Amino acid sequence: MLSLKHLAAAALLALSTICAAEPGVTDTTVTLGMSAPFSGPNGAYGEDMRQTIQAYFGQLNKAGGVNGRKIELIALDDGYETDRALANTKTLIKDKQAFALLGFFGTTPTEATMNTVFGPAGVPLVGTISGAPSLRQPISSNPHARFMFHIRASYNDETEAIVNQMVAIGLRRIAVFYQNDGFGKAGLDGVTAALKRHNLTPAAVATVERNSLDVNTAVQSVAKANPQAVVMVTLYKPSAAFIRAMKQAGQHPMFMTLSPVGTEQLVDTLGNEARGIGISQVVPYPWNDTIPVVRDYQKIAPKPGKYSYYGLEAYLTARVMVEGLRRAGRDLTREKLVSALESINNVDFGGYRVNYSTTARGGSRFVEMTVIGPGGKVLR
Repeated sequence: MLSLKHLAAAALLALSTICAAEPGVTDTTVTLGMSAPFSGPNGAYGEDMRQTIQAYFGQLNKAGGVNGRKIELIALDDGYETDRALANTKTLIKDKQAFALLGFFGTTPTEATMNTVFGPAGVPLVGTISGAPSLRQPISSNPHARFMFHIRASYNDETEAIVNQMVAIGLRRIAVFYQNDGFGKAGLDGVTAALKRHNLTPAAVATVERNSLDVNTAVQSVAKANPQAVVMVTLYKPSAAFIRAMKQAGQHPMFMTLSPVGTEQLVDTLGNEARGIGISQVVPYPWNDTIPVVRDYQKIAPKPGKYSYYGLEAYLTARVMVEGLRRAGRDLTREKLVSALESINNVDFGGYRVNYSTTARGGSRFVEMTVIGPGGKVLR
């Protein structure tokens, strides 16, 4: 029988173990947090991401989880609003005790949370739907960027590919329609810089407020320039409204847009009017089952046969997080997760490579141009 002295020592040891445990980590589970729009005009994006991530974690948990721990996901709706994203991130870290974060959405919300919440708290975030330079600052100039691990290419990578393609086919009068926030401004800067390399400037520049469909002023401004092409740095609803209004104004330029637009949502909204729109993509073609990572994604897609770029990106985000957790080992801490993610150097996830280091968080520079063809089919 144990003496009172031995029992007291055992109790103290157990207490010290509990106190030393990282937030969100138990012997059998690890809790991850997510903030994205699940309602409002951009709710379709977040729902696609959340459902895919949950489906993958469900599959993983059935197989025993990661290093003996099952993953629990807490996902909160921010409606693509910065103040709500800030509140959600604080709740996830302080109240919900999330060990790490993944699958955030939007430049301005993520930048705000990085610099004021998860960065100062030392909580890693894997994957956000943003390619803005403001989120990709060198760690030496912004120490909070140490905790932001990107999955996708930058907006500069996307806009360069778009501009190069348009110039290659002889287009010179290129306008920009952008969302008045961090996403839109980053895309505008990228297009302007890419045009400058060809000794060109935007033929016209017009904007729309975030979560707004009031595009009339923008259409009037762009139409005056009679552009050959318009690069839209907007999400699917304002993009669709702008395209329809431009056509009503007798303007039929080539329309190009960046990956955050949501290819499937744009097609669903515009129907046959979507034909001919060019879209840069930052993950492989989700219908190409000859690519191993795409095939794996298709197996767990929440809606069999209904695949999407957002779904595949969410799947890749979850895969990278799980790889980091696996490499961090059983004795899990946030610092060990950061180091483990940094060790993912040019790792092939089955047709999609991700690359980090102690100083780099870019993840990937993969960009592929697509166009919407007859019947809404995405063509490469």
